[in-house]
Amino acid sequence: MTHYYDDLEVRSADQRKDDLAQQLPGLFAHAKANAPALAQHLKDVDASAITDLDALSRVPVLRKSALQESQKANPPFGGFAALPVSQYAQIFQSPGPIYEPGQMGHDWWRAARFVHACGIGEGDIVQNCFSYHLTPAGMMFENGARAVGAAVVPAGTGQSELQAQAASAIGVTAYAGTPDFLKTILDSGAEQGLDLARITKAAVSGGALFPSLRQEYSDRGIACRQCYATADLGNIAYESEAMEGLIVEEGVLIEIVTPGTGDPLSAGEVGEVVVTTLNKDYPLIRFATGDLSTVVPGDSPCGRTNMRIQGWMGRADQTAKVRGMFIRPEQVAALVASHPEVQRIRVVISRDEERDVMTVQAEASEAIAETIEASLQDILKVRGRVEIVEPGSLPNDGMVIDDQRSYD
Repeated sequence: MTHYYDDLEVRSADQRKDDLAQQLPGLFAHAKANAPALAQHLKDVDASAITDLDALSRVPVLRKSALQESQKANPPFGGFAALPVSQYAQIFQSPGPIYEPGQMGHDWWRAARFVHACGIGEGDIVQNCFSYHLTPAGMMFENGARAVGAAVVPAGTGQSELQAQAASAIGVTAYAGTPDFLKTILDSGAEQGLDLARITKAAVSGGALFPSLRQEYSDRGIACRQCYATADLGNIAYESEAMEGLIVEEGVLIEIVTPGTGDPLSAGEVGEVVVTTLNKDYPLIRFATGDLSTVVPGDSPCGRTNMRIQGWMGRADQTAKVRGMFIRPEQVAALVASHPEVQRIRVVISRDEERDVMTVQAEASEAIAETIEASLQDILKVRGRVEIVEPGSLPNDGMVIDDQRSYD
């Protein structure tokens, strides 16, 4: 296996700039001609004038809320997709809800560079533990693994005992999934006396890869690397063997902007991640992710030359990710509304033994604690425990989601 996936990863800055000047006008013209909602969003934009990042920065930002509203009025894609619905292979759903198209074409979600950077290729068997249910994550990583010539076990989520048994029996050499679940499989394998030593590579996303967990995998002989991806955009940036920031994927453009404005920030400043995809099937342009990050100066020591970002550094709002699922302030409001006896709620997210823990603090009586806990899965989509606190004891500071995890 060659060190780099392709020559695009090691282009000079001048070559990347020249290539961008060739691609951007065509992308904008195609979007305006084939995606009606984008045409309306970009009605004041001259496609031929968008030839560099400076020109791109003056284009209006597209937010998820706009996508959602358009999809309600014009399902399923709200006029932002550039092909008829029948020409997509799949339709996925992510929280919101928001619906995304998918294709079976070669590396459609651009996961292959990341998978390759993890050292995965021909001869590897990847146990893909990303969800295949409604979300595109499972297909996204299967698509990338197949693009580099690896075989895939479409394992999905849950059933850790069976997962460990399958990994041992098949001879799985690589894992793909959320950071925590690999530990669950390995621990289950150890309890069952199974040999999982052939797993030496891990490609993770969908949650924070904490340094202590990465070290635990390293101690077991597993090289674990992470990428930053979303259901809307596919793979955005990925880690290489250098493990110094995340390298921006060649099929997207990233800007770090002042949250809520779209105005670019100087290198080193923390701001909202805004992404433009170069995928003409679904050309999201200046799409605001709501995630925070910052640019890492210089090139990666691995030799890849594209921009690097620090990785996920939190949310521009209070939204947090717990065990791969987003928890949003509006969901907490719905939880409170469903229990009239509750005066105030705060969701506290912490870590225990390398796993996310969600505790819902509620100003209410002990008598309804079980009722609240039973509704967490339906409303917040994540299981947790309920802690009853005295009325008036939660701070009146507007915070409803308190993420206490350390990302250092």
